[in-house]
Amino acid sequence: MNIAVLTMFNGLSPTYSLVQVAELQLRMLLNAGMRVRLLVSEDCPRDERYGAYLDDRLEWVPVANRHGGAQIHWRDYAQPSGRTHAGFDAETETIAADLARKLADADVCMMHDILYQGWHLVHNVAVRRAQLSLPRVRFLSMVHSAPAPRPPRSAWPFSARYMPMPNTLHLYPTASGLPALARQFGVPESDCRVMPNGLDPLADASEETRRLAAATDLLSPDILMVYPGRLTPAKRFDKAAALAGALAAVSGLRVKLVCCDFPSMDVDPSAYKETVRLAADRVYAALCKRAPPGEAEANSGEAGGDFGGAGAAPGESTAAEIAFTSELGWPDGYPHRGVMELFGLANLFVCPSYSESFGLVVLEAASRGNLLVLNEAVPALAELGEPLGAYMMRWDARNFGFDTAEAYQPSEEAYLGQHARRIARLLADNPVLRAKTAIRQRYSPRAIWEERLRPLLEECAAIAREDDVNASPLPE
Repeated sequence: MNIAVLTMFNGLSPTYSLVQVAELQLRMLLNAGMRVRLLVSEDCPRDERYGAYLDDRLEWVPVANRHGGAQIHWRDYAQPSGRTHAGFDAETETIAADLARKLADADVCMMHDILYQGWHLVHNVAVRRAQLSLPRVRFLSMVHSAPAPRPPRSAWPFSARYMPMPNTLHLYPTASGLPALARQFGVPESDCRVMPNGLDPLADASEETRRLAAATDLLSPDILMVYPGRLTPAKRFDKAAALAGALAAVSGLRVKLVCCDFPSMDVDPSAYKETVRLAADRVYAALCKRAPPGEAEANSGEAGGDFGGAGAAPGESTAAEIAFTSELGWPDGYPHRGVMELFGLANLFVCPSYSESFGLVVLEAASRGNLLVLNEAVPALAELGEPLGAYMMRWDARNFGFDTAEAYQPSEEAYLGQHARRIARLLADNPVLRAKTAIRQRYSPRAIWEERLRPLLEECAAIAREDDVNASPLPE
């Protein structure tokens, strides 16, 4: 699909939020394999480009901003009537002719504030004139500010800010603004759609974190756990995995544990990784099997609440996913900066470690906004976690001069299930963690592409196909 993005930017400073919004959409389109051209003012400096604006796949298309050898100076015609400056009509004709040429083979033209802003009245009129020769192009008109009240009377060309445009759907960032948007342009609400702005959680991430996110899903899980450490039984990766399995079973949420592991001499890494994965699967299977019919659904609703995304459908929960960074490109350990960035994406930190002298990683996880679950039987973790509001559980531990071993009644699986319900509830009841998770899941570029932009483009393609069929001559 050939997509034109009409912005008429005359600068690309990211302090202008619309520049960031368009950059994110360009990235979605390019990553989806679309042919994309960006239409900007011919006076837009190329040396201000960044991010997707620098992508070699993006076609940079300057649009005429000269008439009769002189620069076209945009004027703010926000009022519903009045007089335009001398030369307005001639300038719109010049721009319209250029737009008609540069949109000729586009399937969809996405416009940012072109029909809305008074500053863009010259482009508003120009694109309407160009459209007369572009019957197959579908237009998506995005408005990024509060819709303007529709005046009782308005004269042309000022009325272009309040008129419908053929073959056009109107977009607004929130559903609450659709009625006002429809009133401004005099269209039915059925011609309006929601297109939220996005926030890329990986926008400022290091190259390591970007690579990891490309190798394994870091944005979709409802519960994302990150556990860094040496790959040794003393760090109890298998216990963290078992709790992940319990969380998946009792909450119905999507649970993922990312182990930022580095080598240890006291264990065969392949064998121990298998032990870790089996621990998650064993607990998950035991708790799912033990729940009587109907109880799994009740547990899911009670434990998970409205936390994160929709989770799995009742009775269709999925086992926890376990990922090791050593298997994804970092056999000798994942960089510390990357670990801190992962904590920024995560919402739950579990440390069932057998022994700790302090536990600096606890402070690191807490500083990036994670619910803490710590081994109460380790003195350092109990001392550190209590003032931080950590949730305490008990695993085997090494104390000062003696070791402790836990005996769970009636079983370890039952113990984990009981605490997993409480932990899931704590996550759901914490508004900060709930907001952090929702932003990662719902407003990432991938989420907006899958849930909003791609369906919208598919809708445009379907309308175009229907128009082609209706325009075809009937067989004799």
